[in-house]
Amino acid sequence: MKKKFVIEILLLFILGGLTSLSLPPLNFFLLNFFTFSIFFSFLFKKLNVEKKKINFFFYGWFFGFGYFITNLYWITISLTFDENFRYLIPIAFILIPCFLATFYGLISLFFNFFNPKNILSAFFLFSVLFGILEFARGIILSGFPWNLIVYSFSKNLSFINIVSLVGTYSLNLIVVSFFIAPAIYILRKSKKEIVICSVLIVLPIIFFVYGNIKNQEFKNKDLKKIPYTIRIIGSNISLERFYNNSSPEAVINELITISSPTLNKKIFFLWPEGIIPNTYQDELYLYDYIFKKNFDDNHIIGLGITHKKSKNDILEFYNSFSIFDNKLNLIENYYKNNLVPFGEFLPLENILNIIGLKTITNDFGSFTKGDERKVINIKYGSLQNLKFLPLICYEIIYSGNLSNNYDFDFIINISEDGWFGKSIGPKQHFTHSIFRAIETGKYVLRSSNNGKSAVINPIGETEKQIDYGISGYIDFEKKRDFKKTFFSIYGNKIFLILILLYIILTISFNRINNE
Repeated sequence: MKKKFVIEILLLFILGGLTSLSLPPLNFFLLNFFTFSIFFSFLFKKLNVEKKKINFFFYGWFFGFGYFITNLYWITISLTFDENFRYLIPIAFILIPCFLATFYGLISLFFNFFNPKNILSAFFLFSVLFGILEFARGIILSGFPWNLIVYSFSKNLSFINIVSLVGTYSLNLIVVSFFIAPAIYILRKSKKEIVICSVLIVLPIIFFVYGNIKNQEFKNKDLKKIPYTIRIIGSNISLERFYNNSSPEAVINELITISSPTLNKKIFFLWPEGIIPNTYQDELYLYDYIFKKNFDDNHIIGLGITHKKSKNDILEFYNSFSIFDNKLNLIENYYKNNLVPFGEFLPLENILNIIGLKTITNDFGSFTKGDERKVINIKYGSLQNLKFLPLICYEIIYSGNLSNNYDFDFIINISEDGWFGKSIGPKQHFTHSIFRAIETGKYVLRSSNNGKSAVINPIGETEKQIDYGISGYIDFEKKRDFKKTFFSIYGNKIFLILILLYIILTISFNRINNE
């Protein structure tokens, strides 16, 4: 029996690993019909057969472990830049997938606990459990909603445009149902199962039709020139700038060269996150002579930079998006709300500091999180009513109501993707921008160092881009105004309604079986 169990969990681990191939940048989503159907069928057949109920947890856990260890290996690359962190590489490589796999283990454990009586109740139960636990993964301990299964469809824009109605978590739940549909057909015992399979065939068609209609509606909108230019900078400046005492002046000059300022033209220059090394916000004035020389009164510059300030005699540090005029006077400032665990803040810092742990991206300890995500409205000189929602790096991965204020023209996302080298990590990161653009019905303007900088329109198309490993700029000067999306109004309340519907269907089919 022990040998059989070892073989089973090994096969589940392999299935999880194969499922990773469906994610960006490969997007072999057809594999999921195979892997998920086998995983679901395995669990269903084990019901009332497996005597050790705890084994169900291990079934799900090993599937999840195989999935996450193969698609999140790149996280450990961030530990290679500092010799002090290298001993953590094997720990992080194993520990993070171990933790995330726990959610998959709970899916299987609860599946056994509720013990569905027939294939259809099992179908709806498995789907809803998967949806709920994936949502929980996105909020517990600050949340890590990375690599939801729905991202396997990120290249199928017509299909995923339905998230403008229902949101990413809702579509994630629905696509899990799609992926286990073959198992329903194979295990069917009556016509009811065939009816459900038929509905699951019709739904994607409806999604594609909706996406194409939305696409056409957007393309029919007038392309209007905006009264200023937003110049989005993509750079390829090495992270070694933080470790070899690179001159801030040299990096600033390189960024200015890439930006190619045009005098007497209204331009908002968008630089990446944390791009200037060894410089705090209140120290940037030391280089004002460079800015005065290269920019004029029609120019403003937005960039990510660390801001330090004293509060109750305690020095606090913020990852901020700051906007300056050409003389380096601060115009607006935003503090990052969603900080990266271990990268920007250390959970249980007082305890973990004792054993020598510290944050990866700085040497002063944890950043302080901002209080609110505010819409920035620039009113400076000739640049008036430039309204946008700022998201710094990691913040783009969260689905939901990004702000209570919808009165903004576009989303600005600045990022430093160099922490993950030339791996698949930056490509997965970029994918989240596509989903946020569709959910909100807003353009996403993304400036990244060592990643992809781009203009993504409200239907998820990348209109302009600077690819990985390339320095340059793109200008955003024209846009189509698009209507407010249903999801941007109601957020994840729609997901809650879908959860309730699945629960009702699970209970209903269970009762039908009992009767």
